[in-house]
Amino acid sequence: MSVAVHPTAQVDPEAQIEDGVVIGPYCVIDRRVRIGRGTELGAFVRICDCVEIGPSCRIYDHVVLGRDPQDFGFKGEESWVRIGSGVVIRENVTIHRASGEGNETRVGDGTYLMEGCHLGHNVEVGERCVLANKVGLAGYARVGDRVTIGGMAGVHQFVTIGRSCMIGGLSKVVKDVPPFTLADGRPARIHGLNKVGLRRQGFTPEERRRIREVYDLLRTGSLPLRQGLKSLLEECGQDPVVRELWEFMSRCRRGWTPWAHRSEVEED
Repeated sequence: MSVAVHPTAQVDPEAQIEDGVVIGPYCVIDRRVRIGRGTELGAFVRICDCVEIGPSCRIYDHVVLGRDPQDFGFKGEESWVRIGSGVVIRENVTIHRASGEGNETRVGDGTYLMEGCHLGHNVEVGERCVLANKVGLAGYARVGDRVTIGGMAGVHQFVTIGRSCMIGGLSKVVKDVPPFTLADGRPARIHGLNKVGLRRQGFTPEERRRIREVYDLLRTGSLPLRQGLKSLLEECGQDPVVRELWEFMSRCRRGWTPWAHRSEVEED
């Protein structure tokens, strides 16, 4: 198996290109680039220095990976973009290098980035996520595994979105979104659990019921959120849902996205 490079492409001879890679017309690939086995690049793809792409990825036309971060604090230090295996990156996506020596902007295995998405510096996207057209993640945003974000949603810098969430299209996400929830709006509010997503991801009825019970206790209890979650942790510290929510709360930097008005919350 060999590498197929279109004659119009410019590939630095020191770039590390594995077998089975296809490089389309007018691509430009810099020296400090690694591309995994079987990855395919469409036309006019720009891969800058300090980018690592895993195997079996599909990168469409006019994608730009590894440009300098849009961060006034960046001073030219070495940082990376690292793309996992089986990632699909559609047309016009831009992913910037991280700010800070040795840091990275990262996309997990099996994630699908639709047309026009932007991932800013130091962003982390988990495995098997779907970001629809024109989603923008500002610097240091973190997205857990198997999250779906609707088209043209914007995520504020330093925001964390927990795993298995659904974010509605056109949402403005300015606070952390806890795991398993459905958030929508400007600014985003939680409208219930991501029921459809949890079923599709293989959560059992018992697991879904327990997630709903824990959130109901937090919503209807008399204690403030952090105190209520701490109380649940003391009562049932081995419960995996409670522990995951407590760990998420402990890492919150932007505060927890509030629930919508009760009449707007989706109930089972």
